[in-house]
Amino acid sequence: MKHCYHLTIAIILLGVDVHHASAELRLAGIFSDHMVLQREQPIHIWGWADADEKVTVSFADQTETAIAGKNGAWSVSLKPLKAASVGRSLQVETGDQRIVTQNVLVGEVWHASGQSNMAMTIGAMAKQLDSVAMDIAAADLPQLRFCRINEPESPEPLDDLRKQSTWTVCSPKTVSRFSGAAFYFARRIHAELNIPIGVIDSSHGGTPIEPFIPRAAFNSHPTLKKELELGDREDLEGIWKLPGGVRARSTTWLPGRLFNSRLAPISRFGIHGAIWYQGESNSGVQEDPRDYQYKMRALINGWRQEFGNAKLPAYYVQLPGSGAGEGWPYLREQQRLATDLPHTGMVVTVDLDGAGVHPPNKIDVGERLARWALAKHYGRSIPFSGPMFERQEIHGDKIILHFSHAETGLMVADKVGLAEPRETPEAELLYFEVTDASGKWHPAKAEIEGKKVVVTSEEVTSPIAVRYAYAVNPENCNLYNHDGLPASPFCSRPELLIYDPKLPPSSQSGR
Repeated sequence: MKHCYHLTIAIILLGVDVHHASAELRLAGIFSDHMVLQREQPIHIWGWADADEKVTVSFADQTETAIAGKNGAWSVSLKPLKAASVGRSLQVETGDQRIVTQNVLVGEVWHASGQSNMAMTIGAMAKQLDSVAMDIAAADLPQLRFCRINEPESPEPLDDLRKQSTWTVCSPKTVSRFSGAAFYFARRIHAELNIPIGVIDSSHGGTPIEPFIPRAAFNSHPTLKKELELGDREDLEGIWKLPGGVRARSTTWLPGRLFNSRLAPISRFGIHGAIWYQGESNSGVQEDPRDYQYKMRALINGWRQEFGNAKLPAYYVQLPGSGAGEGWPYLREQQRLATDLPHTGMVVTVDLDGAGVHPPNKIDVGERLARWALAKHYGRSIPFSGPMFERQEIHGDKIILHFSHAETGLMVADKVGLAEPRETPEAELLYFEVTDASGKWHPAKAEIEGKKVVVTSEEVTSPIAVRYAYAVNPENCNLYNHDGLPASPFCSRPELLIYDPKLPPSSQSGR
């Protein structure tokens, strides 16, 4: 009797009609109550049933049928739908079984991934920022839905999630468990569009970029090819010793392992775009940040291939100024160099207050991510990027720097906490350095002239390059545009930057 009771409860939780329980009909694990489906795209619904079984799928006045294959797999595609904030039921039936998924919305769906700074929750933020408590109290936002994918790694791509997903409706009681960066991103998008927003969070603390890159994308660069070869042999030490490799501490860190378990099973689930916050575990102690730009391109291009959208928007966060590893300045530059991919954008955070690996201000992070999406893909006329180095001109002992996203002009400003940056025209620009053919970097004076910055140094008469904010902890970086967005750290000639984790910091250029 006790066994039957537990079976009935399990069937009810799965949404299967109790009177027809055989557990043969199954929806893919990403489909569950309270989910958000992507608007204005074909909606793919898939799962498993008995071989040759006819499956009928109904949602929003559409009905489609499919015949399960020899392995039991079936799939249907529903026609694109407009956003809908009223919950509806998705029904899947065979001759004697039925699954009903309740309270399904249609809106915008985004992937959020990376490592611990993406995983950092609203609750963790609230322990350090008093104002977050007010955001928690005001988080009665039922059109925001979050799905946390927390699968362990897999050496092969999985057909389905090992565990049924859970979509959680945003409320003051649930929001503390959500990713802070993803929540503030989603909240801003929802406020602007007034439609449902779904976030699928697949982040994993303490991991490098490699496990999130799909296998096929490792063919894009020699370092990646070698990492995949060593990863297939589970040679963690070999990957660690590889120039441009990574200190793989377990098999979870190996190429493709988290994509295989967390993203491959849901690659057919429609999304609008992706946000990414990672890099710490490719540039910490005894970790080698070289070639990260190629890894970043492989990640984005690989996801686009796997998700079937060559123009998938992808916005990522540059490492903050509260550096925790010697390789952080070099990795920030590698992240900047990856911005040449179309339909991408990089959020600069080097100006935000905070200490250590996990600075608590994910409010500005999420808002700045949302600016990119709103401006580039939702048609909003808002500023979305701070100054980005474009080119240099050398005139004797001066280097003149030109920037994109400087149309409103440049300014020296100070940002304190969560407040908007305040212009401080009397202050000097910080963290500018120049070098000559000797390769040694010297502190420099930098002055704004409209949309340009002129850089000189008393110690360098024949400069060849400039760099900005190239330091582990560059506090109070103060170059902004008049839109109040910070300039990215940069080197005008990146090939001059030297990084080798085998050398002591004092022997490396500018360390």
